[in-house]
Amino acid sequence: MRYVAPRGVDDPRVLEAMLEIPRHRFVPEPLRNQAYGDHSLPIGFGQTISQPYVVGIMTQRLGVDRDHKVLEIGSGSGYQTAVLAKLARSVYSLERIDELARQAAAILSALGFQNASVKAFDGTYGYPAAAPYDRILVTAGTASVPEPLLAQLAVGGRLVLPVGPRGRQRLRVIRRRKTDFAQEEGEDVTFVPLLGRFAGSPA
Repeated sequence: MRYVAPRGVDDPRVLEAMLEIPRHRFVPEPLRNQAYGDHSLPIGFGQTISQPYVVGIMTQRLGVDRDHKVLEIGSGSGYQTAVLAKLARSVYSLERIDELARQAAAILSALGFQNASVKAFDGTYGYPAAAPYDRILVTAGTASVPEPLLAQLAVGGRLVLPVGPRGRQRLRVIRRRKTDFAQEEGEDVTFVPLLGRFAGSPA
């Protein structure tokens, strides 16, 4: 991870998790020779696997501990899901594209992850059945924060997501306190748009 650590990803648990996970398994066969470069790659259906730096910085900002229950919105190929599963007690991941959800679930199962589940579902609803969550991560850009995700965040919990217009977002870290939410802005990022019932309309 020589291209990740110098850019601010310095949590040893995050770096170790990323080193242990075979990223090429989450990339289409014709692109596997590019799997370890620090760039995003297409995974089909107009979606991408995020560049390692972005995976690292978002995971670090999420601050996942071994006892946390995590909700991920946007499984994609399952790579970010695997990183979270290395760090958390359990991960519930939602992917709106059925085929991607099936592929991600199969790869995670083949790699032995028993604490991660992937469901084909509109992630903007969250997943009330397992709420509340200690941590929530959204891997698609939105103009506003989906209200159901705020409602499903535990007191003391943390939500990280890219907020902003299409093609130009900034990471936002939201912490739930007893009576309100605290927010802070992070790095500039670029994600595919979040789609779904409670997704903000991209500018």
